[in-house]
Amino acid sequence: MSLNRRGFLGLTSGLAVVTLAGCGSGATSASSTPRTGGRLRAAFAGGGAKEVLDPHLANLFVEAARSKAMFDKLADLGNDVSPQPRLAEKWEPDADLTRWRISLRQATFHDGRPVRAQDVLASYARILDPNRAFRAKSSLALIDLANSRAVDDRTVEFALKRPFGEFPNALAAFGAYIVPEGADDFTKPVGSGAFSFVSFEPGRSVLLKRNPDYWEGAPLLDELEFVIANEESARTNALLGGQVEYAHDLTPTTARSNASGDRMTIHRSPNSAVQAFAMKVDRAPFDNRDLREAMFLLADRPQLVESVLAGSGQVGNDLFGKDYQHYAGDLPQRQRDLDKAKFLIRKAGAEGLTVKLDTSTAAAGMVEAATVFADQAKGSGLTIEVVQGNKDSYWADTLKNGSLSSFRSGAMPIETHVAQRLLSGSGTNVTKWARPEFDALYEKAVSTSDPAARTEAYREMQRVLHAEGGYLMWGFADWIVGAKPNVGGISTAPANTLDWARFDKVWLG
Repeated sequence: MSLNRRGFLGLTSGLAVVTLAGCGSGATSASSTPRTGGRLRAAFAGGGAKEVLDPHLANLFVEAARSKAMFDKLADLGNDVSPQPRLAEKWEPDADLTRWRISLRQATFHDGRPVRAQDVLASYARILDPNRAFRAKSSLALIDLANSRAVDDRTVEFALKRPFGEFPNALAAFGAYIVPEGADDFTKPVGSGAFSFVSFEPGRSVLLKRNPDYWEGAPLLDELEFVIANEESARTNALLGGQVEYAHDLTPTTARSNASGDRMTIHRSPNSAVQAFAMKVDRAPFDNRDLREAMFLLADRPQLVESVLAGSGQVGNDLFGKDYQHYAGDLPQRQRDLDKAKFLIRKAGAEGLTVKLDTSTAAAGMVEAATVFADQAKGSGLTIEVVQGNKDSYWADTLKNGSLSSFRSGAMPIETHVAQRLLSGSGTNVTKWARPEFDALYEKAVSTSDPAARTEAYREMQRVLHAEGGYLMWGFADWIVGAKPNVGGISTAPANTLDWARFDKVWLG
């Protein structure tokens, strides 16, 4: 089983599981009737010796999938990226949305201890430690921990620093897992998830076993092992060669070439990652609304989807979160209109202008998309010059510098996208969109207890962004995984959601 020359770092005798899924109906494969038992091996890219089992430090896809297998959050995101109860059985806010009471379901950690309110408070206190850097910290920062309390073993009352009607989104935040009170050493992690820890070789494999006492029912598989194959070709060859049953993150080219074979079943998760160009609206030339509209009209979205994504995606409409909760799907779909784009370029005084489009290989498809879009702009009076930057510093560089850049993002609630990227004080506001009236719409959305009023506020925010925002969101890429034809129960739910990388429902036929 020597695949080292192709980047396959390790395979052991256990079982594995991994997937990054995208937005979809949650449909599963139909290899056979669900059955129990067996070992599943899954290959995907890893982080070498720097990989961790601490769920609060998870960042890589492999770390996120392993965390999900061993731990639970109070909530997670459903197929429409709305929060769904997990360890929390229910949540109830007070009238002004500043205190939330969480009722915990009956669940136990792998060592037999019950999951208690004290564990929840201790987990969040660890994440919010000012001397440490955990990914969920920003999402949980609105909690006033000093005034939060354990009402009893199965009831937590959170005090918030401000009214926030979307607090369940915070409970479902990436990395907001519940660990036993006092836990800080994760060399042999103890969680409450569907699988419990057996062994770990950093950069090579993690072996887990079935938790027969899982609160939602025991997994179908006996064991689950995550193994590392950093190159897509190595994952593909391992699957075709029978050395794994699951291969994570395959290219559209691989999917096309194996679609009709009998050794691999392709699973597509629609709307998994938005593909876009970001225009900075606080500086020339894109501080001109007419020029931004011209850019929207220059894009031939079907061509971008076909040429960059090899057809494995859907056309975008300059808005984040296609088919997610609160998505404004009623806005008219933009089409390429070269004549109107030319008129708007002349009106903006930009005819003859050359604009640099910063891009890099920091995310798949960005360089190719930039090249195709530059070609689509030819003949418009505007020249787009593609500049490829350092992939390691790309996101930090483009957050501050330049005026036009490639952009890509995975799934998250629309509220989170707005909060992190589109408010005057947002830390990752790459388009530099800063409108007090827009900020006020967001505050209206998150501070009302009326669902209809909240939905309408989000719709109005999206109408404004569609008309004059800085994101040209041209497409949504499918996430593609391959599996042996006898593997069933693979979900096509969005990335970073409840059914993404959910392997307690997977079986071997």
